[in-house]
Amino acid sequence: MSEVSGVSNNSLLSDLSIAKKTEEDPKSNELGQSAFLELMITQLENQDPLSPQENTEFIAQLAQFSSVESLDKLNNNFDSFTNNFVANQALQASTLVGRSVTVPTDQTRLESNDVVTASVDVPSSGDVSVNIYTESGALVDQISLGIQPPGEMVLRWDGINAEVNGQLLDWSSSQEGGVLPGVYRFEISSKVDGENVELDTSLSANVNSVTVGANGSLVLNLAGVGAVALSDVKQFNE
Repeated sequence: MSEVSGVSNNSLLSDLSIAKKTEEDPKSNELGQSAFLELMITQLENQDPLSPQENTEFIAQLAQFSSVESLDKLNNNFDSFTNNFVANQALQASTLVGRSVTVPTDQTRLESNDVVTASVDVPSSGDVSVNIYTESGALVDQISLGIQPPGEMVLRWDGINAEVNGQLLDWSSSQEGGVLPGVYRFEISSKVDGENVELDTSLSANVNSVTVGANGSLVLNLAGVGAVALSDVKQFNE
């Protein structure tokens, strides 16, 4: 049998057969297990008989292929798990629509016959006061809370009356009948060493809808606040 450059005619025919099969099937650029085995057999047929490839090299190739294939399956399974997890999380988050959550913000929407809850961390004992403005910046209410101890302070305001830490204040809105439903901004400050220090405020807001971000994160669309990540919610209210 004639040979060309140390390669037999049968080997050349085998190579041409594989090449033809590859040209006729351009569906995928990925090397499957069957194609890998055919390629390895062709490699065995065409190896130099004076310097054959050792068995350990073939075993190493098989091991590498198996590892890559296993990792690929693992990635596919993980992607499927992630998609299912996000879908399940979104389904659970959809039950929040219509409920109230507390998030770090200084403005929110007051609905008719509803209450806005403000949560403030008072760093040290001081005289705390609250200014409430309309969305356009008009001052509608001023509330003096007196000396408050350090720690969390919870203020509830319905547009007419206010209570702090569960105690109703001896105070009523300057506008008869209370303020109208709308978006209001809260400015809560404490007088420390004669200076007013504005305190970080978290307010309650109603969840209008839930969306899934591009990276799979869940975003709550809150009335009077806007889009807020689910991870930023400080409290889920009753």
